[in-house]
Amino acid sequence: MNRSQLEHIIRAAGSIADDKDIIVLGSTSILAQFPSFPEPLLFSVEADVFPKNRPEMSDVIDGSIGELSPFHQAFGYYAHGVSSETTNNLPEGWDSRLVPLSGPNMEGVTGWCIEVHDLVAGKYASGREKDLLFIAGVIAAELVDRDVLMSRVDALRVDESTKERIRMRIVRDFNEAGR
Repeated sequence: MNRSQLEHIIRAAGSIADDKDIIVLGSTSILAQFPSFPEPLLFSVEADVFPKNRPEMSDVIDGSIGELSPFHQAFGYYAHGVSSETTNNLPEGWDSRLVPLSGPNMEGVTGWCIEVHDLVAGKYASGREKDLLFIAGVIAAELVDRDVLMSRVDALRVDESTKERIRMRIVRDFNEAGR
């Protein structure tokens, strides 16, 4: 997915939910801070979204422009309407660091995207293979600061042993990237 496709999803989700503020979770949220993030590193054809002021409309978004919808078939990408509980893997305070994605072709809708350090910390907490591949690309592209990332791990809502496992993985990943 590229930035213009993400903007399209945000506009459509805002229209469907009648909400001018759409929260964007997951890997595609990186496009707010890094509009030209290399597409080969961004495997996803979906954007995880929920309306900030009308979260109950997530299912409607999912049904309207979600996977296998006419929108998906027409454009090759789609929105995944998620619940606010999806943010449980993010560090405390993530919502105070959201990065706005707005512009002239957004029709007054703003996408509020996860800041890159919060995003990567959350991906480490999830620990899926696709998340680890994404993280490796982010680190190799030098888009995160190791110290900031470590502080976000401290703010994760997981037990201390999980935090320690993530810290060790971060050290290894930075070392492997030569950073």
